Amino acid sequence: MDTENMMGQESSPVAMPTSDEKTMAILSHILTIVAFFIAPLIIYVIKKDDSAFVAEHAKESLNFQITMLILYIGSVFLMLVLIGFLLIWLLSIANLVLVIIATIKASENKMYRYPINFRLIK
Repeated sequence: MDTENMMGQESSPVAMPTSDEKTMAILSHILTIVAFFIAPLIIYVIKKDDSAFVAEHAKESLNFQITMLILYIGSVFLMLVLIGFLLIWLLSIANLVLVIIATIKASENKMYRYPINFRLIK
């Protein structure tokens, strides 16, 4: 079952993940609050061949954090015309909210796709 709304898209995985896979998927999202894109990158590199569930969550989280980095850099340039200060706050709030939603979906054994994401890592 796929559902899509402005907060992202969720779907059910093909196979039910194990408890360890679920934990790694959750960590690939929630650790971005303190480790930015490093945590999902490490999890993706380590688990990409072992678990499709973890690899998909880590890849999605990594792509989202790279997207946020690009948007943050754009906001820094826009600080010259003052709108960048507002954008930094809005991006930070959106990042936190979407990471929490993705973490919840991973804990429910669901696949999650962020609503705004440059999918650079395929």
